[in-house]
Amino acid sequence: MTELTKLKGIGEKTAGALSRLGISCVEELLRYIPRDYEEFEAPKAIYELRPGRTEAVDCILRSDASVNRYNGMTIVNVNISDMAGRLQISWYNMPYIRQNLRAGAHYVFRGRVYEKNGRLIMGQPKLYRPEDFEKGYQGRLMPLYHLSSGISNKTVMKAVAEALGSEAMNSAGAEFLPEELRRKNGLMDESESIKRVHFPGSRKELSEARRRLCFDELLLFFLLQKKRKQLFTDKTSEYRCRPELRFLKMTADLPFELTTAQAEAVKTISRDMSSGRVMNRLLEGDVGSGKTIVAFLAMAYAAFCGYQAAMMVPTEVLAKQHYEKLLALIERQELPLRPVLLCGSMTASEKERIYGLIRSHEADIVIGTHALFQEKVEYDSLGLVVTDEQHRFGVSQREAMKQKGGLPHMLFMSATPIPRTLSMILYGDMDVSVIDKLPEGRLPIKNTVVGPGYRRNAYKFIYDEIKKKHRAYIVCPAIDAGDEDTGEGGSGERAGSKLIREGAASGGFAGAQELENVEDYAAKLGRIFPKEVRIGKLHGRMKSQEKEQVMQDFKDGRLDILVSTTVIEVGVDVPEATVMMIENAERFGLSQLHQLRGRVGRGQAQSYCIMINTSDKEEAAERLGIIRDSNDGFFIASEDLRLRGPGDLFGVRQSGEMGFEIADIYRDQALLGPAGDAAEEILASDPDIKAPGHEGLAKKLSLYMEKSYYV
Repeated sequence: MTELTKLKGIGEKTAGALSRLGISCVEELLRYIPRDYEEFEAPKAIYELRPGRTEAVDCILRSDASVNRYNGMTIVNVNISDMAGRLQISWYNMPYIRQNLRAGAHYVFRGRVYEKNGRLIMGQPKLYRPEDFEKGYQGRLMPLYHLSSGISNKTVMKAVAEALGSEAMNSAGAEFLPEELRRKNGLMDESESIKRVHFPGSRKELSEARRRLCFDELLLFFLLQKKRKQLFTDKTSEYRCRPELRFLKMTADLPFELTTAQAEAVKTISRDMSSGRVMNRLLEGDVGSGKTIVAFLAMAYAAFCGYQAAMMVPTEVLAKQHYEKLLALIERQELPLRPVLLCGSMTASEKERIYGLIRSHEADIVIGTHALFQEKVEYDSLGLVVTDEQHRFGVSQREAMKQKGGLPHMLFMSATPIPRTLSMILYGDMDVSVIDKLPEGRLPIKNTVVGPGYRRNAYKFIYDEIKKKHRAYIVCPAIDAGDEDTGEGGSGERAGSKLIREGAASGGFAGAQELENVEDYAAKLGRIFPKEVRIGKLHGRMKSQEKEQVMQDFKDGRLDILVSTTVIEVGVDVPEATVMMIENAERFGLSQLHQLRGRVGRGQAQSYCIMINTSDKEEAAERLGIIRDSNDGFFIASEDLRLRGPGDLFGVRQSGEMGFEIADIYRDQALLGPAGDAAEEILASDPDIKAPGHEGLAKKLSLYMEKSYYV
C-alpha cells in the first residue's frame, strides 16, 4: 500500500483529514467514489431560470451591493437584470462578499434559484470570472465527495487527480476479470472505469464507468454468498435440539399472543435447530414487528436443550435493553435460565466474573456487543448465535466463533424490508422468515409532510407533548455547518477573494441556509424552548461512550428532546418518545425515513412523524407522500423500487446492510442477474478460484472478505 504523503500536495495534516474519511493509502483514495456530481451548464438568460434548480448567469453589475440586517443575520443583496428579466442575488452572513460586488464587476453567478413573493432569488451563489468558468467548469461534471471537517472537496479532487497518475494506479486499476467475461457483459476496462468515475467526460461515460464498478462489487458479493452457502449446506450440526416441553410452556405462557407470522417463525426456527443440520436463517421484519421476542424464544430453546446462546447487538444501550427485557420475562415465568450481559465498558473485574460464568456454563444466554467474541470469552457449548439490527459477521468473527466451539446455528435479524424478488437474490445463501404484520394493539403512527413554515407549529406541538411527559426526536441530515451535507461541501472557504479565486464546486443541493445541522439546531432549540426543556444532541463524531450516555439519558427521561443525525436509526425502545420530526426529509431515502419513524410508536400513547420538506420539486412531494400515507415497510420498499431510476446517480443509498459501497440493490437490479450468473460460471469451473487467470480475482475476493460483514 502506498502512503498518502507520497502524493504531491499531501502533507501530514491532509493525510490525517483523509484518514478520518477512512482513507489510509493511495489505493483506498482511488476507490473513494464520489457521492454525487455537479453538472456545470452554460450561463442562461434570466428568463430561462427555473426555481428549484442550480443555475448560472453571466452579468456585469450596474450598481454596488447593499447590506441589510435582519434578526441578527447580515444579508448582502445585489439586483441584476438583462433584456428579459430581473434577478435578486442574496448572501447570508457573508458580509465580506460585498467588497467584490462593486459596479462594473463582471462575474458568472452560480447558485440555487428559488421564488419568493413572485420574485426570483438566487441564494448564496459562487462567483467565477467568466473566462475561468468557461475554461475550467462549463460543460463538465465535477465530482462531489463525502467530506469531514478540515478538508475541502477541492483538496480531495486534487489528491485523486495526483493518485490517478501515480504508480499506485497500476495495482488499484489492474484488470482482474477474464476478457471473455468483460466482453460478454459489455464492461469497461477496470483502469478506465476508475478514471472515469472520478472525472467523467459525459453522463454516458459516467454511467459506463459506474456500471463496471457495480458489476465488480456484485460479482464479489455473489461469489462470497455462494461460498458461504457451501459452508452451511448439508453441514451436520453439533448442536441438535430436541422436543422440549419447557420451551412449549414458555411460548404458551407469554404475556401476549404471538402474531401468526411470529408463531410461524418460531416454529420454523425450532424445526431448523432440531433438524440435525446447521441453521442459517434470516428473520426479516418491519420496524416494531416483534422480531426480538422470536429471537428470545430461539435462545431459550437452545438453553433448554443444554446449549448456550449469544445475541450480538450494535450498541451497549440496546444490549442492556434486550437483557432487561429477557430477564423480566424469565423472572415472570420463573424459568431455569441464566442470562448475563457482557459489554466493553464493564470493569475488568466485572468482565472476569462474566467470563467465568460463561466458561462454566453457569450462564446459558449471553447478550452483548462485539465483546461477546473477544479472545478471553470461552463458551462451553455455543449452539446459537443471534445478530441483531442488520449486523452480519465477517470472516474474522466467524473464525472466532469456530474456535469457541464448532459451527453454531445462525439467526440474523434485519429491520430493513426488502421486496421479495430482491430478497430471494440477495439472501440466496440463507433461509428467510418474514414477519409482515405488527402486533395487535399498536396505534398507527400519524404522519404529516409540511413545509419549513410549519416549524413553529411543530415546536409548539412538541412542547405540548413534553408537558404530557412525552419525548421527541428531531433528525437533521448534517452534523454541523461545515459538514458535507450543508451543500458547501465543508470547503472552509471564508474570504471573498478566495471564494472567487478558487471557485470550488458547491454541494449541488440546497444552499447552506436551507439545510439543518445538529449543532446549530440544538443551540437554536435552546433559545426557543423554555429552560426547563432538556435538549441533547447525538451524532457519529461523538465517542462511543458519549453516544451511549446520551441515549441512556434520553431513555431514562433525563432529556426531553434529542437532536440527532441518522445514528438513531438503530436505537433503543423509548416508549415515552411520541414525536419524530425529520428536517430536510427529502434528503433521505424512503426506507431510511421508515426506519427513523420506527423509533416512535413503541408505547401506549399516540405517536407522530413530522417530515419537513424543504424541496419545491414535485418528485420529492410524491416520494414523501408515499411514506405519509402508509406505515407498511414492505409497501414502502416496493414503491421506493418503482420510483428509483437512473436520475440521481448517487443519492442516499439504502443497501448499507449488505455492505455495498457503490452498488444499489434497488437501482442496479439489472446487474444482479448477470453478476450472479458470472459467479456461478466462475465457481463451476474453478470452485476454489485458484486456476490460472484468476489470480487477480482471488486477490480482490480476499480483500473484499476482509472488509465484508456479509460472509
